[in-house]
Formats: sequence, C-alpha cells, structure tokens
Amino acid sequence: MARFPFSPVSWTAAFVSSLAIFNTIIPVQAQSTTTDASTSAASSSTNPGSQTISGTNAEGVTQTLLVGRTPALYTGDFGDCMGGQSLLNLTSFDAAYYADNMTVIFNLAGTTNLRNETVMLYISVDAYGEQRFEQVFNPCSANFYTLCPMNSSIPIYGGAIIPVSQSDVSGIPNIALSIPDFEGSAYLRIFSNSSQTQIGCFSAVMRNGASFSHPTAVGSVLGVFTVVALLASFATAIYGISVPHIRTHYAHSLSVLVVMEVFQSIFFSGALSLDWPSVCAAFWSNFAWSAGMIYTPSIINSINSFTGVSGNGSQVGGAGSTVIDNNGGLQQQIYGRSLEERSDLVTKSERIASGIYKRAVNKTASSLEYSWAGVPVQPGLPLPGNWSGFAGELSLVNVPASDAFLTGAIWFSILLGILIAATVAFKWTLEGLSSMKWMKRDRLTLFRSHWLGFLGLIVLRTCFIAFFMMMTLTLYQFSYGGKIGPLVVAIIVFAIFFLGAIGLATYACFYRVKFGKYESSPDRIHFQRGKALKFIPWYRAVRESSMKQTDKAKSAGSLSFFQVRFVDNDGEIQSVHQNAHFTKRFGWLSARYRRTRWWFFAFWVVYQFVRACFIGGARASPTAQVFGILAWELVAFVAIIVINPFEGARNTALAVYMLGISKVATAGLSVAFLPQFNLARIPTTVIGIIIIVIQGFLVVGLLILIVLGAISSYMSITRNREEFKPHKLENIRMKYFGHLEQKEKDVPPPPPPVPEEPKEPYFQVKAVRRAPKIEDEDVDYLPEMNDFNPNASQYSVAGPIVNRVSRTNSLANSMRSHASGYGNVPYGARVHRASWSSRDFQNWQDDESFRADSPFGMPSRSTSAADHHPHNSITMAPLVRPSPSHSSMRPSTPTREQQRQYANQRINRAN
Repeated sequence: MARFPFSPVSWTAAFVSSLAIFNTIIPVQAQSTTTDASTSAASSSTNPGSQTISGTNAEGVTQTLLVGRTPALYTGDFGDCMGGQSLLNLTSFDAAYYADNMTVIFNLAGTTNLRNETVMLYISVDAYGEQRFEQVFNPCSANFYTLCPMNSSIPIYGGAIIPVSQSDVSGIPNIALSIPDFEGSAYLRIFSNSSQTQIGCFSAVMRNGASFSHPTAVGSVLGVFTVVALLASFATAIYGISVPHIRTHYAHSLSVLVVMEVFQSIFFSGALSLDWPSVCAAFWSNFAWSAGMIYTPSIINSINSFTGVSGNGSQVGGAGSTVIDNNGGLQQQIYGRSLEERSDLVTKSERIASGIYKRAVNKTASSLEYSWAGVPVQPGLPLPGNWSGFAGELSLVNVPASDAFLTGAIWFSILLGILIAATVAFKWTLEGLSSMKWMKRDRLTLFRSHWLGFLGLIVLRTCFIAFFMMMTLTLYQFSYGGKIGPLVVAIIVFAIFFLGAIGLATYACFYRVKFGKYESSPDRIHFQRGKALKFIPWYRAVRESSMKQTDKAKSAGSLSFFQVRFVDNDGEIQSVHQNAHFTKRFGWLSARYRRTRWWFFAFWVVYQFVRACFIGGARASPTAQVFGILAWELVAFVAIIVINPFEGARNTALAVYMLGISKVATAGLSVAFLPQFNLARIPTTVIGIIIIVIQGFLVVGLLILIVLGAISSYMSITRNREEFKPHKLENIRMKYFGHLEQKEKDVPPPPPPVPEEPKEPYFQVKAVRRAPKIEDEDVDYLPEMNDFNPNASQYSVAGPIVNRVSRTNSLANSMRSHASGYGNVPYGARVHRASWSSRDFQNWQDDESFRADSPFGMPSRSTSAADHHPHNSITMAPLVRPSPSHSSMRPSTPTREQQRQYANQRINRAN
C-alpha cells in the first residue's frame, strides 16, 4: 500500500488557529442528524440575498458584501475521478474562491458504505495544466463532524470556510477571474487514516461566470437566420412559370447547403481526437444543433437504454449497496463489492440523503444549494474538465458520445417530418386563400399543380444536405463500437445515404450524357503570373483556347491536355440549364452551379465522404486524422477555386473562399494540439482563441450574406411587378437583373472598352493657298504680270501672276502699296520685315535706285536681261499717292473714279 503523503500533525499546527478564529466570525455547523441538517439548510436559505457580511480583499480594501453573491471562481458539474471506484457517493460537491474577502468555501454531501473510518481531506485546484492551490485538513477540525468517523449510518454533510492569504492564491493570475471558459478543475481526495490509501476522488470543473458557450441563445439566433435563408431559397424555387427562368433566380439565392456546411464544419472541428482548449469546445457547442446534437432528457434516456449507458444521474461515486465492516481498518475486501446482503440502515440513509441533497431534481427549502452550484455528471459523459475529442465537445451539451449517432439520426428524422408537414400545410393554405378569393387563382400555379414533385425534391435535397453529417456520425459509431443494436442501425443508415448519394449523382451524370455526347480536342494550359489578394505572388492556369495571341507571350509555362466538351443532341439546347426536363429531375443537384460546372455535385459527394472518413472514421489515430484532413482540405480548396462552380456571387464568396480559408486554417492550427507536441495549456488557449476569431468572422460574414440573399430573393419574386418598393433600390434591382442575365450565359465578360485619349486643343498647317486680296486690285501689280496685254481689262486680277523679280520684292511692294493706300501705317512710313536676307537687301537697293531716277521717285528701266529677252522686261510704274496725309491715323479710301484716274496716269507714263 502507498504511504499517505500528508501527516495530520504537520498541517494541524499551521491551520487550526486560523480556522478557529475564522469560525468565530462565520460559524458553519456540520449537523450529525438529518433533522438538524434540514433545519440549518432551511434557515440559511430563508433570505440569503439580503444578508451581508464585511470582507477585505487582497488590496486591503474593506467593503460590505452580499452573502448570496457569485464568487470569483467556483465549481460546476462534478464526477468520480477514480472511474467509479470511490467508496463514497456524492450528491453535492461545491468549492469556491471569493476574491473580495480572500475566502475559500467548501461544501459536500453524500453517503458511504463504510461502517467506520477516520479520513483526511485534500483539496487542490489546477488551472491551465498546473496546480495553483492545495489544502489539507482534518474534517473533525473543520466542522465536518459527519466524517468523524465516516459511517454508513450517517449521511455525509458538511462545509468549511477557509481564509487564505495572498501567498496561497498567488499562483492564480488575475486574468483567470475574467477570461472566458477558465480552464481549471477542483479536486477532492479522501484518504483513509487506517490504511493511508485514497478511498475517494471527485473533481469538478472550475468556472468564473464568463463563457463562449450559450447553445440556447446563440443556437436560436442562428436557427432564425437559417430559416430566413431557407424561406428565401424556397420562394425563388416555386415562383414563376418558365423553368429555366426560375432556375436562374434560384441559382443566385443563398444555398442552404452552404449555410449548413458552415455550421457543421465549425462543430465537427471538435470531432478530431485532440486535447482541445476549453474555449474551443465552448464555442463549438453553440453549433451542436446543426448536427442534431440537441439535448432532451426523454430522448437521451431512451437512447441510453438502447446503447447500454446506465447509472444514477443524481450522484457520483462507486460506493456499493453493501456495508463494508472493516472494524476500524480497511482490508482487501474494500475492492470486492459483490456481497449480496443489503443493510436496512444503509437503504434508509441513502433514501434520506437522496431526498435532502439531490441536486437540480427537487429544489426545496431544505436543499442546501447555491445558485452557482454544479450537478453530478450524467451517465456516459466524461469527467468534467476534460474536453478531449468528440466526447469532450459533446459533454457541453450533455450528449454522451455513444449516443451521438442515434441522437443525430432521430433529430434528422424530426426535421424531415417538420419540412414535409410545412410543405403540405403551405399547399393547402394557398388553396384555401384561392378559394376564398383572397389570392389570385393563377398565383404559384407551378407549385400548386406539382406540389408532390416539389415535396419529393425537398426530401432529396434535405438528405443531400445531411450527407456529410450522417456519414461522419455513422463512421464515428463504427470506430467507437458499443452494443450491436446501434451498430446495426448505423450500418443501415450508412448504406442508405452512401449508396443513395453515389447512385443519384451517377444517374444524374448518365442522364445528361445519354442525350448527347462528349467531344475532345487538343488544348494546352498556360500558367500566367499574377497576384492573389492583390499582393501574394500567384500563378493562374488559363486554357490556350481562351487566350489572346498577345497573352501567350506572357506564359510562364504550359502543359498539354485534351479539352472535353459536351454537345447536346438537340442543337437548340446546348446549355444544361435550358433543358427543362433535366432541371425538373436533377435541378435540386445542379441548379446552383454554372452551365459548364453542372456536374460539381458529384465532386462534392466525393469530397464530403473523404472528409467524413478522416473526421469520423480515423478517431483512433489522431496523427493520421489531423494531417490527413489538412492535406485533403488544401487539395480541395485549390481544386474548388480552379473549378469555381457556383453561378451566384454570394455562394462563390462564401463556399469557395470564406469557408475554404476557415477549413484550411482550422486544420492547420489543430496540428499544434497533437499529443506528441505536448504544448502547454496557455499557448493552447491562445491558438484556440485564434481559431474562434477565424470561425467567428466566417459566421458574421454568413449572417450578412443571408440578409443580402433575402433582399435579392425579394427582388426575384417581385420581378413581374412594375412598381417596386422601396423605390431607392430600383436602380440596384435593374442592375441585379442584368447581372443574372450575364451570369446565366457563363461566358467571359467582354473586354473593357479602350479609354479614349483626352481631346486637347491643337493646330496644324498642312497646305497654304493664296487667296485674292484687296491690294491685288491695285494697278501697281498689273505691269508685273507676264504677257501684259494693254487691251485687257485693268480690273481683272483673277489670272496668275508669274515671273516676278522675286517673291520678297513683290511682297514688299504689296505691303508698301497697302500701307500707303489702305493700311493704318502713317503716311511716309515704311514697312520693315522682321528678318532680312542678302537677296532681300539687294532687291531693296535696286528698287531705291530705280525710284531715284523717276520724277515720281519710281523710274522705269530695263535690265540687261530684258534687252536680250523682251518678255523679261520689268517696268516699274511711278507711285502716285492719292491724297496728302490726313490728320487721322486711318487714311481715307480713294473712290472708284480716283482709282480709274490713277490707273490711266500710270499707263500713260509707262507708254
């Protein structure tokens, strides 16, 4: 036998004085009879909310405190940590730490089958894998008189209030008093003084009042959102006349399959055989309803009798019904509890104790019970404070692991019944409204005339949504084992779902191929550089047949493959979604997928079955389970992104990206919880909170998409109304309908138009043609014309002017004439050019010399070249000024008579 590690003398001197002093302030009497215990309990529970005491906390602050307040740390449900081998049966085990007055209280109640035994008690508190507090005391010195000695004829009842110092609780950090789902346990170990062995061990989970686990509240809210998504999807499926048109609007409503996949993927994350942190198990318990894990006492008790789970839910412990008379010392017979005789005294004491101290069953005034106290753990559940594997997660919703499959199957059957009843009630409600003329007779004609077909599709769709859940639960039942009855039921359900899903998916594909054929053509896959999420280097695969010639130069590599394309026998029906017969039969499988990805439901069945094999079937090998599910989720995530199956944008965002990232991240972080890594509990909790944050964002995004999906479904079922309310969404509604039409074609969007270059002011001279001017009518230009005819009209200037001395001289004379006769240059002023050349200067000198010999300042002479060739003679007419200079800067314009006179004078002088 092991030696008792604690000596009664070693602790008595240290704690007896403090206990004696504290008991004088707050006396706690442990009664030796049932009547006294009842009286004390009744008096203490008369009005505990109004009683007050004075207490001083660790900072030295003294304040008035309520007696019925909730402590900083307290115990919850409790169980037998000796695996049912304890020699006591406890109906009450409460321990708490009050930080506001530095007090630890302890309370227990129960029975034993030992005739006479003196014991020692040892209390300890573990938090995040380390022992934070321990206390050894003699029950006889701490008002536990029912344990002095422990006797089968006296029900065990007692309590102790133990003051502690700051050094005693220094190992408990302040964050432990506020962090959600504090991970700790309180242990009560009972040792026999005669044999110095442990004869009882009980543990209870520690709490601080904060938790992520609120299955009733959170589950109800999520259930309401799921019903909204279900109604929105159902409305788009039954409204309309044209089957292809109905399918288009149905494809863009939020898929209930994806909604349930989000909830189930979060819940079944805890089915991996790992030692999860308490925060994860508590958060996942909010989604237990999505997998049918709903606790109902009547259902669970019925299943327990079928699965072989038995036990007394009102107490924990392994004390048998036979009194063990050890004559003051424990012998080997303690561990042999097969004696058949039962003492009347023991029977009576157990009945009395059960009536007084039974927790959460019969709350009476005589039942000493705190508002925060826990209850004995239910049969089939693991020890409180153990969150390992699927059993630890299910313990938070009070569902035994052995009952998981049958519980899920029963609630799935209830769900099917509710959906069938609701569909039938909806159909006959429509008929009643139509007969009473409260609704038009042609409303929802398609649904009312084919409601039995819709009912069958609802059942099939519900089973398809539940495929992953049922596969996981049946495979878990196979690996868990148990009685033959549950295994037979699991085999039957597995065969129905597995063969049904595989068979229907195969038949749907065959039905599509039967009325057409597949053609293959050579093609290549090019890998182009790009960026994922606008900053992660990435490569995307593009088929050569869909690439432009200019994009082939950007390819980083390519692979050869054969493109397979389906060709329908009916040339007018090339799209699977335009085939009304196929949509009526298999639209519940393919309606939400793209025209070229209608077969994705077959991929989905295979993907979910492999997931179920890892999660439910590989529970005995955590390493293979975790790494297998991580590798499969990575492969599936990349494959689904490449396939991009969904036609609706919201379904794509949720099912392809948000859900895929959450699954991969959760599986990757779960690797840290493998036993071989032996990670400390505080880092484990940090990783668990990261998982909660990732999955929390997923849930928030899902709720937002459900609301948006409900709005879009409302637009779809009001598509035939000319007036839409609210009017502010009219433009969005029209854009949405245009988006549906574009997505239904399943063709790449047209390339964006090339932006036009901005128009800027510009000026460009491409040709210059001289037009007649006013000064061309001046007679100064007539002698310069080639082949001058004196008999020609002197006023015609339309003919070409050729053979001038130079262009510069002609322009100078023209400017001079214009300035002297018509311009605004003062009289006698000479127009100068901005720049001169040597040739221009020579012509100007010749002109001045000619002008000096003429009485008018403009003599006439012939050059040497003119003497040799008469046609090259140049005659300069004298410049005759029409009038003297006026005082005005603007000269007067000569009249037509004056111009004719001046011209005659020039002609006469030239002759």
